[in-house]
Amino acid sequence: MATLRVDEIHKILREHIEQYNRKVGIENIGRVVQVGDGIARIIGLGEIMSGELIKFAEGTRGIALNLESKNVGIVLMGDGLMIQEGSFVKATGRIAQIPVSEAYLGRVVNALAKPIDGKGEIIASESRLIESPAPSIISRCSVYEPLQTGLIAIDSMIPIGRGQRELIIGDRQTGKIAVATDTILNQKGQGVICVYVAIGQRASSVAQVVTTFHEEGAMEYTIVVAEMADSPATLQYLAPYTGAALAEYFMYRERHTLIIYDDLSKQAQAYRQMSLLLRRPPGREAYPRDVFYLHSCLLERAAKLNSLLGEGSMTALPIVETQSGDVSAYIPTNVISITDGQIFLSADLFNAGIRSAINVGISVSRVGSAAQIKPMKQVASKSKLELAQFAELQAFAQFASALDKTSQNQLARGQRLRELLKQSQANPLPVEEQIATIYTGTRGYLDSLEIEQVNKFLDELRKHLKDTKPQFQEIISSSKTFTEQAEILLKEAIQEQLERFSLQ
Repeated sequence: MATLRVDEIHKILREHIEQYNRKVGIENIGRVVQVGDGIARIIGLGEIMSGELIKFAEGTRGIALNLESKNVGIVLMGDGLMIQEGSFVKATGRIAQIPVSEAYLGRVVNALAKPIDGKGEIIASESRLIESPAPSIISRCSVYEPLQTGLIAIDSMIPIGRGQRELIIGDRQTGKIAVATDTILNQKGQGVICVYVAIGQRASSVAQVVTTFHEEGAMEYTIVVAEMADSPATLQYLAPYTGAALAEYFMYRERHTLIIYDDLSKQAQAYRQMSLLLRRPPGREAYPRDVFYLHSCLLERAAKLNSLLGEGSMTALPIVETQSGDVSAYIPTNVISITDGQIFLSADLFNAGIRSAINVGISVSRVGSAAQIKPMKQVASKSKLELAQFAELQAFAQFASALDKTSQNQLARGQRLRELLKQSQANPLPVEEQIATIYTGTRGYLDSLEIEQVNKFLDELRKHLKDTKPQFQEIISSSKTFTEQAEILLKEAIQEQLERFSLQ
C-alpha cells in the first residue's frame, strides 16, 4: 500500500485551503401549495418583486403576479403538468424578459420567444423586459411620416402615421385581419419591420396568414408571435408583450416598426380567466391592475422617438372584435379611448360586397393630414366629406319618390366613389396609383361609366399610366407634390383610357 509523504499531505491541504470559498449564497426559496389551470400558489417567497421570474424544480418558469400576505400567485409560462404540490421553487431575482435579435426576422415564435416553425433555435445575445416603461413625452416627437397601408380608403381618408396607435374594430368576419395583413404586405421595400401577434386564433388561420406572407415575400421583414386558441390563458396574456418587446428592440435601433395585435379582445378574455383563477376582481375595480391599465401600458409603448434617440418608430394597429356592432362595450370603449383613432369595419357594408368594408362616417384618425404626403392631401381632401354626404343622401333617397337633378348627380358620384374604394385582398396599391385613382373619381371622369365598369376601367388606367407615363410616378415619388406637369400627364392618360374603353 502506497504511503503519502509529509510534503504531499502539506501540498494537498494547502490546495484545499486556497480553493475554499467563504462566500455565503442566499436564495429565496418557496414551496408549492397549489397548482392547476396555469396558476400556482407558493408560500415562503418572502422577498419577491411583482413580475419576477420564478423557477420550478422541474424546469418550468413562472411570473409572480399576486403578492399576498400569506402566499404568492404565480402564472406559469408553460403547461406545468410536471409540477407537484410540495415541490420547491426558487426566485431568480430578475423581472420577466425575452431574448431579442435580428435573427427573429422571418421566424414564427411563441409568447416565450421560442421558435415554433421547425427551423431550429434562434441565437440572441441580448434580452428585453417583457413589460417595459413607455417612452416619456420628452423622448417622443410629433407623428409626421405616413405609414402607407396600400388601401385607398385608409390612406386617403383615415391616414396612419409612423408612431401612431390606430384601432381596427368591427364584428367577426368583416375583414379586420385582411386590413392588417395588407398593411404588412405594403411595407415591402419601405424599411419597416413588422410584428404580427396572433392571440387565441385558430392554428389554421395563423398558418394561412404565414403562408400569405411567405408567398408575397413579406416574411423577410416580419416576425410572427403566435399563441393559439388551445394555449394556456397565461401565454395568450403574455403574447402581446412579447411582440412589443421585439418591436421595441428595432425601434431603439433607429428603425421603423409596425405591430399588429390580433386581437386584444382575446387577451382581455385570457386576463379575465387569469384574474378569476388568482381570486382577484377582473373588472374596473381590480388592483393592482385592471384590463384598461393592461391595454394602456401595452399601447403607450408605440411612439415616434425624437432625433436624439434616432427617430425610430413603433406603430400599433390593435384589433378589437365587437358584438353586433356595439362599440360602447367595455373592451371597445377602453381601447378607443387609448388609441389615436379607429378604423370601423361594418358588417352591413361587408355583406353588401364592399371590401374593405370601412365605415368612413365613424372612422377617424386623430393625427389626420399630418400623416399624409402633400399630393394625397391635394387630391383627397374632399373625398371623405363627399362620401359622408352620399351616405346621408342615400338613406334619405330610400323614402323619396323623386329627386332633383343635383341630388341624382350627387348619388351617382357617390356610388362611383364608393366603387373605387373596393380592393381585392393581398393587393395593396402604391401611393402614386392611389392618387391617380382618387383624382379620376373626384374630378368626375367616372361619371359617364356604368357602376359595374368602374373597377375594370381603373385597373386598366393604372396599367396604362404605368406603361406609357412612367414620369408621373417619378414626379410624385421625387417631389412629393402633385405638380402641374403630373396633372397634365394624368389627364392625358385618363382621356386616352376613356377613348380606348369606349371602343371596347
